[in-house]
Amino acid sequence: MEMLHRKFADRLNVVIIQKINLSTGKIAHVNLFSTDLTLDYEKIIDYYSLRFQIEFVFRDAKQYWGMEDFMNIKKTPIHNWANLSTFMVNFSHGLRQNSTMKEMSILDLKAHYHGLKYVKEVFKLASIYNTLAKKQSQN
Repeated sequence: MEMLHRKFADRLNVVIIQKINLSTGKIAHVNLFSTDLTLDYEKIIDYYSLRFQIEFVFRDAKQYWGMEDFMNIKKTPIHNWANLSTFMVNFSHGLRQNSTMKEMSILDLKAHYHGLKYVKEVFKLASIYNTLAKKQSQN
């Protein structure tokens, strides 16, 4: 229904959801608001449910993928970093769908792949060292 509020100048589209716990009989209400007066109640409920999914993605991007630590004021680097952070949230959740990684947390995944990177770098350095040692022994 459309409603007015004394502290808000525009009309509001309001959805009130009544939740009833069938076992206890307790009643709770959820109030949803929108300034878009053309939306029906189902769309408003859908948008609110998506809102929380979006907030979880941003929370993970900030917490695990450095979005919170990124300090820049130029448009392109901010755009790139925001996209990379949110991509990594989706990518890491995709990796966790793999049967061997289902039980791993995001931090476990990061540690696992950091470890693989370090091992590759150590082998690369060892290979370079062996090549230099062979060249030196030939001289």
